[in-house]
Amino acid sequence: MANLLSLSQSTIRLKNGEVIAYPTEAVFGLGCDPDCQSAVLKLLQLKQRSIDKGLILIASNFQQLTPYINLNAITAEQKQLALNSWPGPITWIFPKNLSTPYFLSGQFDSIAVRVTAHPLVRELCQQFGKPLVSTSANLSGYQACKTAAEVAKQFGEDFPILQGETGNRSQPSEIRDILTGHIIRQG
Repeated sequence: MANLLSLSQSTIRLKNGEVIAYPTEAVFGLGCDPDCQSAVLKLLQLKQRSIDKGLILIASNFQQLTPYINLNAITAEQKQLALNSWPGPITWIFPKNLSTPYFLSGQFDSIAVRVTAHPLVRELCQQFGKPLVSTSANLSGYQACKTAAEVAKQFGEDFPILQGETGNRSQPSEIRDILTGHIIRQG
């Protein structure tokens, strides 16, 4: 049995500094409060992922992402390019704000951000009032989980999972650099 949570239960867990799993457009993601260092470090430990790699933030709208990005380092046209692609499966690499912590951006002077199109995750970000750290729900070396049952199998039956279904995408989001337009990962 998986530990399935409602939206309100998931929001409470996030506010308490916990890591949860939730459905995204293609796979289940692991997420937490991007401003809670202990939660982010717990997520990195769960994933067996190096802090140097940096993480993606997903949000319900662009305004939720602005505290983490340096809008002065991009043009109006670049900003519009990102806005025109959202909500949707394109993650953009933006220059980060000086206040964006190392535990989010890793070794980079940029931060990866996306406005999700998944209605349940959009609502979760709305209720939480800010973006979530987002990384695929899987242990290092394992396939990304597509169902709550797969999350429970990899992370244990007590692991908190927002009840819902993944979208119909087969690929993770495309990743592009806002400054160059360069595609870093095909979507």
